[in-house]
Amino acid sequence: MAIEHDYFGVLTAGPDGSIFWTDEVEFGDHVVTVDLTAPDEDAVVAEALDLAAALITGIENIDMAARRAMLAEIDDRTSEVTEFVLQQQEELGEDLYDFLVDISGDDAVDIIRSLRMLTMTILADEHDGSDAFAVLEYLLDQDSDESTLLVNFSADGSVLSVVSSE
Repeated sequence: MAIEHDYFGVLTAGPDGSIFWTDEVEFGDHVVTVDLTAPDEDAVVAEALDLAAALITGIENIDMAARRAMLAEIDDRTSEVTEFVLQQQEELGEDLYDFLVDISGDDAVDIIRSLRMLTMTILADEHDGSDAFAVLEYLLDQDSDESTLLVNFSADGSVLSVVSSE
């Protein structure tokens, strides 16, 4: 069986009944890998695919929302964003400034501004649940994928959480 959608085309389920679609989207001066997945084709509804398409075509807006969510957490010394910032400062030392796109004097803000979105994963079967519908993955140092921040979004585009991948 298959699902047809204006944006995604024909989505065919694999032998296990799961759906997987991937593409690369130009974003600023780099490419973001976008994956849409669902473990069961029957759990994917047209509304979820419409929401997913809107997130992808509005990637700039979801990126801004993700960065605002990260910035909102930098004053909380126990947040994973703060831990991420401290870890980047410690690991990179003076080399940190080589990765920053803008230097304002506030390292935490500058790090968040300089993060690159690597991937957007859309969990199409989570369109009406409390789990993440979309997960954006960010990193600072392109040569090291050990330390990333993940921003989890609900289907309505609100941020559920920002967590470190470590």
